[in-house]
Amino acid sequence: MSNVEKDPAEIVCEPGPDGAVPKVEVLTPRDVPLGGPRAMTVRRTLPQRARSLIGAWCFADHYGPDDVATTGGMDVAPHPHTGLQTVSWLFTGEIEHRDSLGTHAYVRPGELNLMTSGRGISHSEVSTPATTTLHGVQLWVALPESARDTAPAFQHYAPSPVHVSGAEIRVFLGTLAGSTSPVPTFTPLLGAEILLPPRATLALPLDPAFEHGLLVDRGPVRLADTLLAPAALGHLAQGAATLNLTNESDTTARTILLGGTPFGEQILMWWNFVGRTTEDVARARADWTNGDRFGEVKGYDGPSLPAPELPNIPLKPRGNVR
Repeated sequence: MSNVEKDPAEIVCEPGPDGAVPKVEVLTPRDVPLGGPRAMTVRRTLPQRARSLIGAWCFADHYGPDDVATTGGMDVAPHPHTGLQTVSWLFTGEIEHRDSLGTHAYVRPGELNLMTSGRGISHSEVSTPATTTLHGVQLWVALPESARDTAPAFQHYAPSPVHVSGAEIRVFLGTLAGSTSPVPTFTPLLGAEILLPPRATLALPLDPAFEHGLLVDRGPVRLADTLLAPAALGHLAQGAATLNLTNESDTTARTILLGGTPFGEQILMWWNFVGRTTEDVARARADWTNGDRFGEVKGYDGPSLPAPELPNIPLKPRGNVR
């Protein structure tokens, strides 16, 4: 998905502290309209002032359930990416993906679509005519310096559910509850959907080398001793060896668990680019505007997204609390 804000902030994302005492930090979302009079509105929990990274996870949008008849659904024209991976995960609906590699694929509930931008890729995303309700998450992973200029790629994976204490878990990246995704990552990562029955509790072993984030879709859900409302993201600092969840509602709760080793690099995010310097993103913007580097998305009916204007003065850097 594109970040289609008219004036995207220039954000410097810094690694968090090492050896932090495990605790839950609650990150509340902000609403971001994705353009147009009948715009989809997403709830964005990463990045923000308090915390810009969880592992290498650098961007988290949560949307829906949206009535497509009212919102118009998703129609994101071809747009570029650099230095990141996009992770698409749906709860309801279907999205058609096309990219400059020639990939034509569909995002469906319970199936991972992972696109690696590397040095540069472009793609479009459109909800299909059969979609009546659109509901899911769009996530970005920052690539480390050693891999940010890698070749672009696309991967699809449909994880089989595993069941633990009544919970249903789908691991789309990394390892959890004895299930391992075959999709390779450039830094150690975890991504999983967890469905928890009404009033149920769940305890799962975690890698204490990771920090974790729990995004609540349906709840509320208690993470350790902290209650998380729907759309909130709870950050669990590095060092926690157990995930303790309680569904505090009378319906099935749904959460997305993200994790990874603390990202030890500073990154600069602007619009759809992840770089290291202002020059990086300015060069990427110029290449997109000039028609260089990002290839062509075939099959989309309409023009590509124009790049916003770069700010004249870089905004104040924002990073994780130290």
